[in-house]
Amino acid sequence: MSGLIPQHFIDDLIARVDIIEVLGNRIQLKKAGKEFKSVCPFHDDSNPSLTISPAKGFYHCFSCGAHGTAVGFLMNYEHLSFVEAIESLASSLGVEIPYEKNQQPIKKNNNLFDLLEKIQAHYQLELKNEKKAIEYLKNRGITGKIAKRFNVGYAPSGWRNILDEFGKSSTEIDKLTTLGLVIPKDNNNHYDRFRERIMFPIRDSRGRFIGFGGRVLTQDQPKYLNSPETPLFHKGRELYGLYECQQALRKIERLVVVEGYMDVISLAQHGVDYAVASMGTATTDDHFNRLFRLTDYVYFCFDGDQAGLDAAWRALKNALPHIREGRQIKFVFLPENDDPDTFIKKNSAAIFEKELNNGKDLSEFLIEKLSKDIDVKSIDGKARLAEKAKPLISKIPAGIFKELIIDKLSESVSLSSKKLKSIINQHESNALKKNIIKNKKTFTNNTLKNNKEKPSIVKKAITLILNYPAIGREAELSLIEKNTKPGIEILKKLIQTIKKKPEINTAGLIELWRNDPEGKFLGQLAISELPVNDEFNTQAELNDCLLQLNKSYIKARITNLINKQHEGEFSIEEKKELKELIKTKK
Repeated sequence: MSGLIPQHFIDDLIARVDIIEVLGNRIQLKKAGKEFKSVCPFHDDSNPSLTISPAKGFYHCFSCGAHGTAVGFLMNYEHLSFVEAIESLASSLGVEIPYEKNQQPIKKNNNLFDLLEKIQAHYQLELKNEKKAIEYLKNRGITGKIAKRFNVGYAPSGWRNILDEFGKSSTEIDKLTTLGLVIPKDNNNHYDRFRERIMFPIRDSRGRFIGFGGRVLTQDQPKYLNSPETPLFHKGRELYGLYECQQALRKIERLVVVEGYMDVISLAQHGVDYAVASMGTATTDDHFNRLFRLTDYVYFCFDGDQAGLDAAWRALKNALPHIREGRQIKFVFLPENDDPDTFIKKNSAAIFEKELNNGKDLSEFLIEKLSKDIDVKSIDGKARLAEKAKPLISKIPAGIFKELIIDKLSESVSLSSKKLKSIINQHESNALKKNIIKNKKTFTNNTLKNNKEKPSIVKKAITLILNYPAIGREAELSLIEKNTKPGIEILKKLIQTIKKKPEINTAGLIELWRNDPEGKFLGQLAISELPVNDEFNTQAELNDCLLQLNKSYIKARITNLINKQHEGEFSIEEKKELKELIKTKK
């Protein structure tokens, strides 16, 4: 904890926040009884192994072990510091954070953000002094005004410009290496990553510089070079130009996704301020979550060649789980040898926007692509088309949109929509059965591994408290005060915390242990279900656990004292203690 935000405010915020709303705005959730399931965003996951409990305000992945509250999720998912995550949640609830007087929140990675800002300013200054770079931009039709708006810079030739300017100590070199701006050599030396390139700074949603893209002035390869993955920059989560777009437009009606930096800048120069670039990578789930948080209308406009067509198809496949009623996805295919940059220069913003409006709907592009090289008039061709479509349509969430696509596809294969839907449902059912069998095997193996012995009383007591924190208020802490069994210290701390904070919930308890080595252990217990029924009294169960622990302590202590007595190492105090314990036992 930073100590800059009052703990009572943090506890209250965690208790109030709706974890389903926080996660649901970022990843796709599916209802599963009292809980929700999702594909885990923290590892390469194809099965819904993430469980979210709205009642407990907590999530846990049974595959990779990721777990936590809404705070922890934002920290891991959006790479925020603790303070930033609290700020984000407070903002979403419309509450003001009562910072401690005369103190400002200290944010993680501030030194790296500060360094990147200085380096960005350095590149921008270098551009002013490099005639060939200025000439290159002019030839590309980029004005000084638009270059300034996007903070375009230049990395001059030479192997040590950034290194010599910003790497004057081993600590500074370590920072540059962490940010991917210098690359280590075998002889313990370093050299600049970006050399003789136009530099495009990449900003996050808060406007902070997090990385760079560099383009060569010649035909050398690679044409574009991006910052590597760093603590600040994750290519699969960022969209170039999104921050500038949000600054330019009060309300974003639609977003067009293009491939390159120059496409974004050129479109913006011609008045199309709603373009963003995926920076050469496929459009990911994280990208879609960010796009659809801002608008319901997303257009993909890639180069008019085979590579552009392939990129569009990848985008379509990744878009399928994000389709909802009210959302529209279109694919725009420019003439061959054209990209958004060249097209808008040859024509105009009005003609470009007309191309967007005339783009292919996702359903149209899907069926057209699936039908390619298939004779849909033949029975074999229709069967093949239906077979190819099954796994893709299965990715679309249930709803009107899915029904309409099935109807449209059924026309292409001359099969009733009812029959086609039955085939697709069977495919989904088979896939689900495979997942259940796989998860059952995993659960059985883990159960055998973890439950060779009967679960300990301490573990049961901790599980009860994590699931029903209120029962800790009446717990008799004195019953386990002297006990030293494994896990007892955690149990004591949990009870002490609840007695100090009677209103704390499961999420609040887990959050307090987020940075503790025992946090993962508590997370596993918090997500587990207890066999609650009308006869199951949680308070009585906890009290019984504490009494059993007390009895086991007394029994073990008596045995220990008797052994000491036989060995002749018995003090007067221990003699008195033994008498008292024997009385207590009776």
